[in-house]
Amino acid sequence: EKSIVEEVFTNAMGVLGEEDRKLPQVTAALPLLKRGIGIHHSGLLPVVKEIVEILFQEGLLKVLFATETFAMGLNMPAKTVIFTAMKKFDGEQTRFMSGGEYIQMSGRAGRRGLDDRGLTVVMIDEKIEPESAKEILRGQADPLKSTFRLSYNMVLNLYRAEDADPEYVISRSLAQFQADLALPTHQKKLAELQARRDAIALPAEEPRVKEYANLRRAAELLRRQIRDITHRANHVTPFLQPGRLARVRDEGEADDFGWGVIINFLKRSNVKKGADGEKYSVDILLCVEAGSSKDRPVPAKRGAAAESLEWRVVPCSLQMLDGISAIKLFVPNDIRALEKRAVVGKSVNEVCRRFPDGPPLLDPFEDLKVEDKDLKKIMRKVEVLDDRISGHPLPKLCEEGGIDLTDLLEAYNQRMQVDKEIKAIKHMVKVGQGIILKDELKKYTRVLRRLGFIDEENIIGQKGRTACEINTADELVVTELIFNGSFNELTPEVTVALLSCFVFDERNDEDINLPEKLKSPFNTLTEIAKNVATITLDCKLPVNVDEFVAKFQPNAMMVMYEWCMGKTFAQICTMTSMYEGSIIRCMRRLDELMRQLVAAAKSIGNAELEEKFKVGGVEIEAGSSVPSFAIFVNR
Repeated sequence: EKSIVEEVFTNAMGVLGEEDRKLPQVTAALPLLKRGIGIHHSGLLPVVKEIVEILFQEGLLKVLFATETFAMGLNMPAKTVIFTAMKKFDGEQTRFMSGGEYIQMSGRAGRRGLDDRGLTVVMIDEKIEPESAKEILRGQADPLKSTFRLSYNMVLNLYRAEDADPEYVISRSLAQFQADLALPTHQKKLAELQARRDAIALPAEEPRVKEYANLRRAAELLRRQIRDITHRANHVTPFLQPGRLARVRDEGEADDFGWGVIINFLKRSNVKKGADGEKYSVDILLCVEAGSSKDRPVPAKRGAAAESLEWRVVPCSLQMLDGISAIKLFVPNDIRALEKRAVVGKSVNEVCRRFPDGPPLLDPFEDLKVEDKDLKKIMRKVEVLDDRISGHPLPKLCEEGGIDLTDLLEAYNQRMQVDKEIKAIKHMVKVGQGIILKDELKKYTRVLRRLGFIDEENIIGQKGRTACEINTADELVVTELIFNGSFNELTPEVTVALLSCFVFDERNDEDINLPEKLKSPFNTLTEIAKNVATITLDCKLPVNVDEFVAKFQPNAMMVMYEWCMGKTFAQICTMTSMYEGSIIRCMRRLDELMRQLVAAAKSIGNAELEEKFKVGGVEIEAGSSVPSFAIFVNR
């Protein structure tokens, strides 16, 4: 089997150039494959992924480490499927996998004609409620939901067609049909939520509670900004000595561990450049629930019984540090024994008892030597808010009325959460009544008029006809760049580099230092993107201007520029931490975008721009090594 694997691999790689055969992914793959171990994820080169799939189908791979996407392959069965965790990151949050996702992946277990039954192993790495486990293991398919969304390209194409009526198309969509069907259910849920909201009683006047809660929330947001500035590695690492008190809060999981003791800290060597807060791991002794997962410990709850808690050393990133105290405690050299950790824990509790408002913190200017200009302004704002909080009448009213302030704020937060759910359900009710999508259509039309894509009678102009040809990238920003003349003075290579900002959408923490020939076009792009986002916001469409501008990332600009200038694929791979497969995917999408831009330039009769986009497309396809790139992109 080893000789077969080697023969298949060698034959497949024979079509690559000599230099491309020395890529890290290529050289690292064969030793694993010969041992029957495969790896499959989106960052791999397409040719390597295809080899892994072929070998797995032929039974030459005994173990395959793969992402969820691999489970979609119906012709890729396995004897056993192993889940290394019950949670997954879905792009927005870390959550338990759904029943549909579980059945899709576990359904790969069992090979027809070879196995009597398939085996599924789930590694439970943290506590899970029985109901949550049942929902996952029941294996019910996820409901089929329409993802119909209005887009500017769609609206423009509908306006371009003489007989098309956008409102009619919306009313006949699956999204509208499902919203109509779910309307009675949503109306019933709305009534239940309103009843639940009314049942949450606030002993004090709601306006005062709201004002007090908003003041505390604003102060907390400003303190978070202070932490982001003061807790940079160059400021805090000299103070991360064993014994120093530190407060830990994991905002991603909404976990507040309270005060603990630093035991040790170390610098990680395998973290990408730029992720400053993740470069260091700080071991902190914290109070957690006994028996909770080592990987995801649960912080101790207020008022919990002492026997249900334990002091445990938890690795934390700098981003999790919520405060570093000037106080240091004595910590024994060996704290592996539970009793010794408990003794140190008692010392922490005693410090917290003596300082009800929290142990004194290190001074950001005297101790941490922070020189940030904005820090003093933010700290003054916090002082003003703290004065308003301390002078607020609510705490005194609660004391006089025998009301627990913490319980009152918790009840208010519960009511706010229910209000949020009510708002979402009201939105769904309006969708079911056909109001929301029609309102969105009006807002989209308003944006297009403001930018000059259509006139007052919804007749599309030159800008509109150009945007109709583009669906791979943000059609509004690209069209604005074209009509702004931004591409006129650029070379084809710089044009390709600039357009890579539209198609590269992966998260990357690299520090990018662009040369002036690329920096200037990118600055123009961000200015136009900001203008488009501002107009969109003015037209009452929900958009975060900063987030909209930030989605145009320059991470692939130098890579694409050097590729077009003739560097080999192996050479450009050494310039970035991007996966090889990610670079290929960026090239593919760029190639498609260039074709659309050729058609767009042709539609407005701009022969010079059309030729420039054609040359850029040829350079993407060719680079400096046609045979190597041809096998990568299956062209």
